[in-house]
Amino acid sequence: MPNSQLYRPNAAIIYQRNDGTVLICERSKQPGAWQFPQGGIKKGEAPRIAACREGMEETGFRPNEYEVVAETGPYRYDYPPKERERVLRKRGIPYAGQEQHYFLCLMHRDDAEPWLDNKEFRDYRWVQPADFDLSSLPEFKRPVYEQVMRDFFSL
Repeated sequence: MPNSQLYRPNAAIIYQRNDGTVLICERSKQPGAWQFPQGGIKKGEAPRIAACREGMEETGFRPNEYEVVAETGPYRYDYPPKERERVLRKRGIPYAGQEQHYFLCLMHRDDAEPWLDNKEFRDYRWVQPADFDLSSLPEFKRPVYEQVMRDFFSL
C-alpha cells in the first residue's frame, strides 16, 4: 500500500493469567467472532494509554489489576472493500486499514473476571494461546493475529 493511505491507529490489550490463559471476547454484532479487546488511539494519545483505556472501557479491568509485561507492533492490515465502505460511513475518514500496537498484560489476580456491560462484546473466555481458534476472526485480520501469537507466545 502506498504511504499516502490512511491507517487508523489502534491499540490492543491481551490479558493473561498466571496459568497462561488469555482473555478473548466475542463481538456483539458478529456472533462467533472472537478477538482481544482493542480500540482506536485518540489524537495525541500514547498507544499504551489507549490500550489501557480501551481495555477498561471494554472489560472493566483497571490498570492497577495488571502489569504490562510486553509490547509489540505496529502491525498493519488492510480492510477489504466492504469494510472500507463501512468504516468510511461510520468515521467519515477513508482508512485503508488499521495500524495496531499490542500490549501483553499479566493479571495480578487469577480470579478476576471482565465485565462486559458495553456494546462491543457479548461473551468472553479464558483460553490457552495455542487454543485460540484464529479462524473465528475475519480473514483480513488473521495474519496480524498470527504474527502477534508468534511474537508473544512463539506459536
